[in-house]
Amino acid sequence: MGSTRSAKPGKQRKHLAEMPLHLRHKLFNAPLSDELREKLGVKRLPVRQGDTVRIMRGEFKGHEGKVVEVDLKRVRLFVEGVQRKKADGSPVYVPIHPSKVMIIKADVSDKRRLDIVERRKASVTQLKQQEVA
Repeated sequence: MGSTRSAKPGKQRKHLAEMPLHLRHKLFNAPLSDELREKLGVKRLPVRQGDTVRIMRGEFKGHEGKVVEVDLKRVRLFVEGVQRKKADGSPVYVPIHPSKVMIIKADVSDKRRLDIVERRKASVTQLKQQEVA
């Protein structure tokens, strides 16, 4: 992933701030619900637009909704119904960090996403076989 080995907080923040967008996608990993975990055979997947998530922390804890937008630059999600009113009364989405959500319905209509699930499932089974041996 090209991560920094430094323990210095400043270098950690700098690395995150300067991370290229194609690597930022890895920061969007979120756990799957128990039912989805059984169905797909993996524990985590990157959150995508169209997934249904449950917010697990913060002011909107327990709220469920579809992911409307994913902001790679700020590493935040925008969830349907999670809004706040601005001073002029217009609603604005509240940004949510992907580590604070759980995927309850994954949008698996995309062939590429199914390939990702299969690839991760294969690596999980390979690790289990190595533990047994």
